[in-house]
Amino acid sequence: MKTAVRLLQLFIMLIIGIAPLNAATRVLVLSLDDEIDAKAWQHTHRACDEARRTNARMMVVHMNTYGGAIDAADSIRTAILRLDMPTVAFVDHNAASAGALIALACDSVFMSPGSSMGAATVVDGQGNPMPDKYQAYMSSIMRSTAEHHGRYTAPGDSVARWRRDPALAAGMVRVDSVVSFTAAEAIKVGFADGTAVSVPDVLRQLGVDHPQIENFEPTTTDNIIGFLSSAAVRAMLIMLIIGGIYMEMHTPGFGFAAAVALVAAALYFLPMLLSGTMPAWIPILLVIGIVLIALELFVIPGFGICGIAGIAAVLVALCASIVPAVPEGESLSLDAVARPIMIVTVGIIAAVGLVAWLTSRHGPKFIRRRSELMLTQDIGEGYIGVDMSPAALVGKRANTLTDLRPSGKITVGDEVYDAVSTGAFIEAGTHVRVVKYENAQLYVEPSNLNQQ
Repeated sequence: MKTAVRLLQLFIMLIIGIAPLNAATRVLVLSLDDEIDAKAWQHTHRACDEARRTNARMMVVHMNTYGGAIDAADSIRTAILRLDMPTVAFVDHNAASAGALIALACDSVFMSPGSSMGAATVVDGQGNPMPDKYQAYMSSIMRSTAEHHGRYTAPGDSVARWRRDPALAAGMVRVDSVVSFTAAEAIKVGFADGTAVSVPDVLRQLGVDHPQIENFEPTTTDNIIGFLSSAAVRAMLIMLIIGGIYMEMHTPGFGFAAAVALVAAALYFLPMLLSGTMPAWIPILLVIGIVLIALELFVIPGFGICGIAGIAAVLVALCASIVPAVPEGESLSLDAVARPIMIVTVGIIAAVGLVAWLTSRHGPKFIRRRSELMLTQDIGEGYIGVDMSPAALVGKRANTLTDLRPSGKITVGDEVYDAVSTGAFIEAGTHVRVVKYENAQLYVEPSNLNQQ
């Protein structure tokens, strides 16, 4: 019996020892074949998590892009550099601008014949170069990414050389003479390791035996989070939140403006809630800010410390909710803090413009009709107006038509008016003087003149 157990144990140990030799190598392929934006960053973030969760041995970034937003590209670059497994970029046709930065972050780069990489100059929406500070920032990112790959010493050579030349990487950002490489040129300067026609061809050249290729497929949730995380959408949502709250404060009841503000707020915080990256103190701070503002508006007279503190709390919550998460032991960069502040500022400016337009004569009539700023209270609709014409009688003399005990009637010329004595009762037929008109009522006192 003992012999049989030992043989079984030996058999199991042989299987465990031999299995890894024949097991397939799991490779996750992430496709970046569109603009580099918040959605691309969300896909990369999820792909890195999935690679770790499934114990992938390698991640391949299959890319064909003309570039995109610097902040999204920088976030993707950082995620790739921190991934604890080999990373490979397969440039299939184009890796321009932000795409070049992402490719440069990978451990190995392969390019398809006829493809190109480079031209990382920062441009605006019309394709014009941005100011020098933007170029300098992008240049520093390119240079530090190249330096991350370190130096090597060739056999028979005592001089250590950069594996990826930082000067060439920074040169891709130059405005006067932009650096861009073909596949052959990139291989020559060490920015690419070879050419390939497909992902399996890349893996074959890297010596990956029995590759088990899995393509990362973004979910609908990933696409929604990516869309709502873009800077333009976030600024628009802030505009709707602030504009909706302001319009609701000047509109009777709870209506359309409040609904717009609530929906915009839900969409604004949705990406952080779905991804689980929002600290618990942010929604708490937001609620405290809203409560303080409500107290200032409806309970505490005037506008003071409570209202200012509430506004500050709301703004801090809006900014902090979109600050990127930083690994433990690292500090936030200036750009990571400045970008959320810029998004919130743009949203506030847009909200001011939206409110100004809605309440102007050029705005939609259905909005202006419900706004207290534009509301007219017509007598024909049941509103009661106060006649201010009797105010012209203040200072004039009159006669009491009836006793004033203290109210009664007086005559001014041939007109009869209701009046109230300011002091003791006044008998009928007494000369009086109108002293004030207040709360739609004439007030009189004796005039010390003899009755005529």
